[in-house]
Amino acid sequence: MNQEIDNDDDVFTGKDHTPLRDDAFAKSTDEKIEIIQHHFHQIMETLGMDMTDDSLKDSPKRVARMYVNEIFGGLLPENMPRISTFSNKYKYRQMLVEKDITVYSFCEHHFLPIIGRAHVAYISNGEVIGLSKINRIVDYYARRPQVQERLTMQIVDALKSALGTKDVACIIDAKHLCVNCRGIRDTASSTITAELSGIFRTNPITRQEFLHYVGSHAKLD
Repeated sequence: MNQEIDNDDDVFTGKDHTPLRDDAFAKSTDEKIEIIQHHFHQIMETLGMDMTDDSLKDSPKRVARMYVNEIFGGLLPENMPRISTFSNKYKYRQMLVEKDITVYSFCEHHFLPIIGRAHVAYISNGEVIGLSKINRIVDYYARRPQVQERLTMQIVDALKSALGTKDVACIIDAKHLCVNCRGIRDTASSTITAELSGIFRTNPITRQEFLHYVGSHAKLD
């Protein structure tokens, strides 16, 4: 059976929601680009940049398009990937792990990059999902101003909803450039977050099996 999941971003509400105003979707994409372009031009001028220079004059437009269409494209519900699930006709009942998924996001505190890897697992209760869809879900929730804890929870909640199972887990190991290139300027440290649901939370053997597959030596009690 091919079950099509509605293209609704339920994770805009609840404990792990992305903080948005009620009118967040009132402006068109073109309107947002125009407004951001204007304000970024002012920021550059305030910093003393010569906005008549050939290298700089188009930067506000480039930044505005990048913000709206690329790095913050996950703020638009219409960009949520269409997720099809399929009947688990092979009767595979073990853990499925998709590891080392590239994460590119932006810290919502300093608007600097978060770069790392996500490791996602689930155990089917009758439905399975195309492997690339897991990567697309990670990418969708990463492409918005984020905190890593929320991103980890949003990925798990989206997969639980799509698959109809609580048995989902996600670990993210990422570097935050707000730590690496400003403030303390620690380039060696990284941040690990984990969201474990269902049997991954309640069964220590399943939990440690997941950690073994993703190469983590951590013990999550």
